[in-house]
Amino acid sequence: MSRSNLSPVIVFGGAGFIGTHLLRSLVESGRHQRIVSYDIGEPSIPVSGVEYIRGDVCEPIEIGGVVEDAEIYNLAAVHTTPGHEDWEYFWTNVHGATHVCDFAAAVGCRFLLFTSSISVYGATEAPVEENSKLTPDSSYGRSKLQAEEIHRVWVRSNADRRLVVVRPAVIFGPGEGGNFVRLANLLSRNRFVYPGRRDTIKSCGYVGELIRSMEFARKLGRQEFTYNLCYEPRITIEEICTTFSQVAGFNQPRITIPFKLMSIGGMAFEMLGSFGIRTSINRARLRKLVLSTNVLPKALIEAGYAYETDLREALSRWRHASNNSFV
Repeated sequence: MSRSNLSPVIVFGGAGFIGTHLLRSLVESGRHQRIVSYDIGEPSIPVSGVEYIRGDVCEPIEIGGVVEDAEIYNLAAVHTTPGHEDWEYFWTNVHGATHVCDFAAAVGCRFLLFTSSISVYGATEAPVEENSKLTPDSSYGRSKLQAEEIHRVWVRSNADRRLVVVRPAVIFGPGEGGNFVRLANLLSRNRFVYPGRRDTIKSCGYVGELIRSMEFARKLGRQEFTYNLCYEPRITIEEICTTFSQVAGFNQPRITIPFKLMSIGGMAFEMLGSFGIRTSINRARLRKLVLSTNVLPKALIEAGYAYETDLREALSRWRHASNNSFV
């Protein structure tokens, strides 16, 4: 196929962690004549061959040049929780979904992938899968659930359209800068203590596995496909720490601090905040540490997806890619 016959692809929210890995994969695929990242922020690691456009999905979207029949990946979101006012999640995630779907309809898009979140299930000790009742317990989760429905309205409006909704668990890997990076830093300095309990289930997945699963889901060719992306069997925080220690040579953490004591500490940091001393520690964030996210990737496995990694292999790849720094 000549390059002029290849479709363009647009990644909304492409400047972030997952977007950067996705854009690299799209460049390597050779399937697209034009690859656009549309994001409100600058990319931390620009990808060669990608056209970066600064734009806000909270506003109607306009992109010049060849965009007809574009494939679209919608990764744009306000996602850190806690960390924003309730209205901010809805303003960006719901408005963004509306504007992306309006743009998709205008350019004749026939394939759209939306990254939702396992937050649509809420925290749960009982296992949940794609057909489980959705009971989000945060503004982020509720806004993501609304955004899912906006995308489904788009796909059901035309039989030629296809939609993939992926609900990733905690995703880690090179460039993450989030939960797993903080954990690695604490483990490397012997400063990690178990918050309240050791058996909290924390569903998670490697960024490379997420990108592979996206391409797998695209190739399925279904009009609608919704799936969770995480490892199976589920993994506890103790198992994560043990595997990290074995892969990276960190000392195994031994201490567990009762949650009541942690909560008192969180309240103290909140009081400091009232005096203008800002920290990332509060009771809501600490409470998240002791609540399980017990998610099953049932739809993906039933569709025939074969995982390339497990937790140990993923951490080993990350260690190698980051020269043992886990950044």
